[in-house]
Order: sequence, then structure tokens, then C-alpha cells
Amino acid sequence: MLDCLNAARYFIVKAYDDGMEAEMTNMKLQKLLYYAQSLHLALYDQPLFDEQIQAWRYGPVCPRAYSFYSKFEAEQLPIPKKDFLSTIPDEKIELLEETWDYFGGYHAFRLSNMTHCEFPWQKARKGLRSDARSTEPILRKDMKALGEQKLDEIERQHPAYESVISAVLEDAFTSPSSNLICKGEVGDWIKSLLD
Repeated sequence: MLDCLNAARYFIVKAYDDGMEAEMTNMKLQKLLYYAQSLHLALYDQPLFDEQIQAWRYGPVCPRAYSFYSKFEAEQLPIPKKDFLSTIPDEKIELLEETWDYFGGYHAFRLSNMTHCEFPWQKARKGLRSDARSTEPILRKDMKALGEQKLDEIERQHPAYESVISAVLEDAFTSPSSNLICKGEVGDWIKSLLD
């Protein structure tokens, strides 16, 4: 399992590498950690990092990472030394990269607004006013379900998606199949189940 601070450091390094360091604030970092956790849960059915994510007023927050960077408030986060990168396994790097590619271009307030419209944060807040404080944890099963939705969105937005799906459908409709159901087979099968 990954340390949440190493996941956070990865996103900060990516922001600097991509010339977006001025936008990398603690708020944006929290949302990226939330989406990375959600995607990891959806793909592997286990958390990326062990720390809890809570339903705070401005969206999901990993308290340990928030506390670590809290002295910067809404300011740009400093770039960390890159020696931590060697401790992150390749499959985790791929997931963090995918998270960054899909969510990294959004501003912190846009990410916050996105999380406010999604059910895991709303469910954990249990009808609290939008300005009310909360440290209620967001359930991992809810983050996993959100991650599955996000993976579907990511897949559908891939440039090759339409052409691949078109080819699959065309092949399905035009290829002769040896698995066609013959007349009477469904009725015979149902009858065999009832006997």
C-alpha cells in the first residue's frame, strides 16, 4: 500500500513538470487523492493508501495529507525532492498518472464542485448544510462505485473509443456465428430446467 504523502508528492511533481505548479494548492491535492483512491478501489478492490478520506465542507479530504500541507493554506505547494519516486511501484505510478491526466487540468474549485455533485460526498454529509463542518468518513464502497463510473467516463473520452466500439459492433452484426440459437432451443432449455 502507498503512503498518502507519496501519492500527494507525485501529484505536486506532476504539476511542476506540466507547468501547472501555480494551481497546485492543498485543496486541489485533496481532490486528486480522492479520485486516485476511487480509481484504485474500482480497479483493484483495495485502497491505494490506508488513510481515511472525510467529507469536509469543501469536498473530500485526506486529513493526514491536509495537515501536512496546511501551512500553505491556498498557496502553491512547494516541489518535493524526487527521491520518493523510486518507492512507488510501477502499477501505482500508472494509476496516479491516469488520475493526473484526467483530473489534473481542472482548477481546485472546479474539482471541489465536481465532488459536491457526486454521491459519495453527499451521502457521507447526510444532508448537512453546505457550509457545515464534518469529519464523517466517505465509505470506500462508495468511492469504489464512483471510481467505476469515472473509469467508464475516461474510457468513453479516449480518442479511439468510438472507432473501436464501431468496429466491434460491425463485426458482431456482420460475422456469421456458430452460436446462434435455433428455433425451439430456448423453449427446450426452459422445459429442461422445470423438469
